[in-house]
Amino acid sequence: MILQPDYFFSFKQNKMLQNFPETCETIASPNGLLAAGGNLNEKTLITAYKKGIFPWGENSGLPLWWAPDPRAVLFPNELKISKSLSKTVKRNDFSVTFDKEFDTVISSCGPDRGEPTWISSDILNAYTNLFNQGYAHSVECWFEGEICGGLYGVGIGQVFFGESMYSKKRDASKIALIFLCDRLFHWGYRFIDCQVHSEHLMKLGAKTLPKSIFESLLYQHQRKNPSDEAWRE
Repeated sequence: MILQPDYFFSFKQNKMLQNFPETCETIASPNGLLAAGGNLNEKTLITAYKKGIFPWGENSGLPLWWAPDPRAVLFPNELKISKSLSKTVKRNDFSVTFDKEFDTVISSCGPDRGEPTWISSDILNAYTNLFNQGYAHSVECWFEGEICGGLYGVGIGQVFFGESMYSKKRDASKIALIFLCDRLFHWGYRFIDCQVHSEHLMKLGAKTLPKSIFESLLYQHQRKNPSDEAWRE
């Protein structure tokens, strides 16, 4: 498949388009696949997120774009913390920072882990650019002065779009998520887009919503600003 870099191939319509197809045009298998092509520049990515679309994987070197139904979300005040994890938090062995080591976090989620990953060098470059523009953010979990886990994502309005997390020490990414949910709630964020269902996320309190309800919430809250304190503490 060879496309001009600014065009999108619609799997449902089987043709090239200058803009993203509507999210109702995803195909059933694999669930939520919408289009291939385009680019990963700032404008394209922000447009995608605002429409409820995200990049995940490649086809013949071209980004694949998804809008699954149902959609996994986590409301910050509904995070479930197990008794064992609560004890870990209370021991205060870990510390957490925000936006201090974005490059380290995204690189640790990516190819440097030595495992198969959808995070290509193009994704690394694209989200680093989003970070420099103030859209992407990282959460770093530290143990004895070294980063041992974390996560990153994109913030637009009062919505945080979670992208990936990693742990080098047990529970490190969960600790990062706990602190993130606390801060997001404090800053006025309404929900975290977790994209797709996983048992791991469901145990932490995530739930699935029909795409129509997800998009309604997305359009409502992406237009409102979080607290001025967001990401500055």
